[in-house]
Amino acid sequence: MKSFNIINRYILRELVYPFSISLFFLTFVFLMTRIPEITNIVVNYNADILSIALMIVYTLPRFLEFTIPMSVMISILLTFMRMSQENEIVALKGAGVSLYKLLPPVLIFCFLGVFLTMVITVFGVSWGKLSIKKKSIEIARSSIDAALQERQFNSKLEDVMIYVSQVDMKTKELKDIFIENRRTKGIISVSIAPSGRLIRLNDEQVYTIRLYNGIINQVDIEEGSVTSIQFENYDINIDLNRMNKNTGEISKDFDERSLADLVRVIRSGIKDKARLNEALMEFHEKFAIPFACLSLGLLAFPLGIQSASFRHSSGFGFGICFFLLYYFLLTIGWSAGETGDYPAFLGMWLPDVIMGGVGIYFLVRNARERPVRFPGFAKRVLKEAKKRIKR
Repeated sequence: MKSFNIINRYILRELVYPFSISLFFLTFVFLMTRIPEITNIVVNYNADILSIALMIVYTLPRFLEFTIPMSVMISILLTFMRMSQENEIVALKGAGVSLYKLLPPVLIFCFLGVFLTMVITVFGVSWGKLSIKKKSIEIARSSIDAALQERQFNSKLEDVMIYVSQVDMKTKELKDIFIENRRTKGIISVSIAPSGRLIRLNDEQVYTIRLYNGIINQVDIEEGSVTSIQFENYDINIDLNRMNKNTGEISKDFDERSLADLVRVIRSGIKDKARLNEALMEFHEKFAIPFACLSLGLLAFPLGIQSASFRHSSGFGFGICFFLLYYFLLTIGWSAGETGDYPAFLGMWLPDVIMGGVGIYFLVRNARERPVRFPGFAKRVLKEAKKRIKR
């Protein structure tokens, strides 16, 4: 029993190092995808360093939601591949230790990953996404440049929605502009122009959007009348000082709501079936993704023992490939569940069941000293992946 406890502690210690390295590397890679956006904010919108640092912190939970399960799988895979390559598994089997007796430390490690990921999905993701939205609105209200994102309907400025197909931040020239202005009570003004220019007045918080050769459609809601006006030059003034005084509550999407808030919204009754499905998918996602640590860990354990002839780099590629397969199944489940083709819980939980079931099947075969046999097409894919990794 004492030797058994020593083995458990040894395996747990061996799992920590590759997990830490994988988590750091994968999270860093995910963060690199945000560098263009962050650079754009720094260069064009004059955001301070603190705001950039906060944006990065707010982004981390969304990345960790996926990098923790990936790191759990990769660390288990690499650890048991190393133990197999160095004949430690053979030595343990010779001492009468079956593969099932090596499973407890793996399960403990997987459940630690489940707990850590669940903290992220239940508390961190919604907080991060809502914080990003608030910070984006704050930046937009401090500099209108942040609200002039190309080919997007930007409604970060209160009662003003702006669409610009092209923005030159150096010359402040605008092309194909659409502005909906609701600041006058009872009147909606829609201004359209092929070109324009952003002008900053002496007061840094007051801007003018000057439109050229366009048209204004004014809708009087009370009278139900529409007035069209053509113009050569038309100025729309935006006072950010006045807008910043508005502290109204920010609307939240389902993925920006806390668990308690999301449950309250679902129980309140959502008449729109599509929105109800979306809310249910978000609810199940908060729990299904953490349990990917368990299902992918169970899959990595027999694969690591079976793949004794593979290099560590191949094992890392194996982990990425199987996680991509899991993510592919999750994406299909999300699409089908959101459209109502089958229940929301099935769309989110079925990938866990499939990957976990395959892992248990592989484990049983390995425990019975039967090699894991992949279908012919899978062997060809893995062989091709191995060649690419070697390159």
